[in-house]
Formats: sequence, C-alpha cells, structure tokens
Amino acid sequence: MAGNSEYPTLVLTSTLRKYRNTFADNVFDEYPLLNWLKQRNNIRIIDGGESIVEQLMYGKNSTFKSYSGYETLDITPQEGFTAAVFPWRQAAVSIAVSGLERRQNAGSSKLFDLVKAKVRQAELSMADGLNAMLFGDGTGNSNKDFLGLEAIVGDQSGVAVVGGIDCTQPDNSWWRSVVIDAGADGSTIRDDDEWANAFYTASKGSGDSPDFAITTQELFEHYEASLVPQLRFTSNEKADSRFQTLEFKGRRLYYDLDCPAGVTYFLNSRHLHFVAHRDAWMHNTEFKVAPDKDAMWSQILVQGNLTTSNRSRLAKVINQTVA
Repeated sequence: MAGNSEYPTLVLTSTLRKYRNTFADNVFDEYPLLNWLKQRNNIRIIDGGESIVEQLMYGKNSTFKSYSGYETLDITPQEGFTAAVFPWRQAAVSIAVSGLERRQNAGSSKLFDLVKAKVRQAELSMADGLNAMLFGDGTGNSNKDFLGLEAIVGDQSGVAVVGGIDCTQPDNSWWRSVVIDAGADGSTIRDDDEWANAFYTASKGSGDSPDFAITTQELFEHYEASLVPQLRFTSNEKADSRFQTLEFKGRRLYYDLDCPAGVTYFLNSRHLHFVAHRDAWMHNTEFKVAPDKDAMWSQILVQGNLTTSNRSRLAKVINQTVA
C-alpha cells in the first residue's frame, strides 16, 4: 500500500485518467472547425514516423482508351504520384494543484470534483489554442504552432512551401488552392458571388466538392441579412445545435471569431485531416511534485498537425467587404 506522501499523487493521476477518453472529444466539440474534423472522421491517429506523410496523386493515368478486339492496349508505367511531408508539432496544457487546494479538498470525492473542474478549464484552453492555430499559418511561436488554413489553403501568392512542396514552381501548379480575391474588382459579398466561383472551381465539375464553409461573424451576418426569410435555414444534414449555421449550395456555413477578416473558406473533408501521434493524443502525464513548490502538476499532451492531400480541392475568398 502506498504511503501517505504518495496517496494524493496516485489519486490525482487516477482521477485525471478517467477523463482521458472524453478529453479529446470535448476539445473537438467546442468549435465548428474542430467539430467538423471530428464528425467527418478526419482525425487520424498514427503510431510514429519521423514526419507525417500524405500520399498525393497529381496526374492522371494516360492508358485509358477505347479499343476493339485484339487491339494492343497501352501498358505504359504511370507516374503522377508523390508525397507531402508535414512536420510534427506539439502542444500541451498543464493542470496544477497546490498543496493548499489539495488540503482544502481532502478526501477522494472532493479531490475528484477539484480535478474535474480543472480538466474542464484545460479542455476549453486546449480548444481555444488549437482552434486559433488551425486558422493561422503555422509560423506562430517561432514556427512551433500547428499548421492552419492560412498556410494550407493558398496559392503561389501565399505560403510557398506546404508539405515540403513549393507551389510557386511552374510544375507544381497542381498544389495550389483556389483563391478568389474579392477586393481585386472592388466587389462586395452582395455585388458578385465570389463564393460560388470558389465553390465551383474547387469542385472542378465533379462530385468531389467542398462540404464545409466557414467565415467571419461580419460576413456571416451580412449573408444572413441578404437572404429572403424562407431561405434562412440550415442544410438537410443535421447540424450541431450549439453552432449557428446557414446554408450555401446545400452545405453548412459557419462563422468563427478566429477566421481572418474578410475571408471565407470552402473545405473538403476528403482532403483535410488532423493527424495525431498515438502516444500523445490528449494523453496526460502522471502528477509530479514540484521540487521547489508546495504543488503538483500534470501535462496533457498533443502531437500532430493539420495536413492536406489535395490543396486544389480547397478554396477561399479573401478581401471581402460588406459595404
């Protein structure tokens, strides 16, 4: 049996472990973008590797042809495949319990309630931090932030190298997203439907089209006001009632305060993933005693990154105004 000095550490660690299975779910339920990645099963857990590798197909198979009878068929070996390599990124949130808090909450039930409250605080903080990073370009905190939409959804005028592939090179034009500059002709969201242009261009006339759209609160409200009352509804697909949604081209449209000003994203769940390491997927460390403080602490860790397998199926409209 553990001695008295070890008992609080064991209770705290075992209590925190009870939340391991729900922590990630709760984090990814907090914001529309995170929730969409979860609902589309686009959180992929892998067991290692120096980097995260996404296999890419950038060319078609040229051997397809019609034929008759014994006509020779084309068996030319095909290229058109490569790989995008994304770096691992790490993040953590700490849960600390001071000696005073521990003694004020003596007894397993009170200690359980204390840890439960701190876990909820950590969930909200992790969700806030991840959501902000997933709208960024990955350069924050000295390039230690997770990659975000600002980097992944772009063309040669934006972040040049994504997944180790430089889209500014002429041969890599296939690695560019659809970017529509609404400010180029001075149009507004009501004057000209750049949203439709971005959506259809990313769809390329196929069924592989964006299935999620997200914009700023200002643009969301402006779009809502432009709709006639009978069109202010969500898509037929059941939405999470916690998030305000509208419909655009049969897809759900959301807003997020972390979305950059004047920007609307059109994303495709077949080509955007959050990849995480199996051993650091919202896992908590054991509570440790601080060597110089009357306190104990544990970290909840996440190692992964946002990745894409086809940038050309992702789109955004920039420099939108409501004037």
